[in-house]
Amino acid sequence: MPRAPSGLFPSGPPTRPTYREPNPVTGGGVAAGGGAAAGWLLLFGLLGTDVASYAWWTVIAGLLAWVTALVLVRYGDRGVATGVAIVTAGGWSIAAAVVAVRWATSGDWPLW
Repeated sequence: MPRAPSGLFPSGPPTRPTYREPNPVTGGGVAAGGGAAAGWLLLFGLLGTDVASYAWWTVIAGLLAWVTALVLVRYGDRGVATGVAIVTAGGWSIAAAVVAVRWATSGDWPLW
């Protein structure tokens, strides 16, 4: 009676095809996207002269960065897109905190 193969030494082609991703997410790609997004948000944030203009410039820069991240997800490197999205979300959180602190200290909503 023949024994069933253990699978350690395959006797034929696999029953299902194995797919490899052409652009795998890497730590270097995520770091590059994060660094690029941080520089982008910093440059736009420096255009602001007060809390309101800083917040609006940050929102605009973040929207442009996320559009870029969506294009990268579809046609480019998903790791870079991930870094851009993570840092953009952090930049928006910082801008929201700045607006909230100004609102709490002055009692006046600073964005309009």
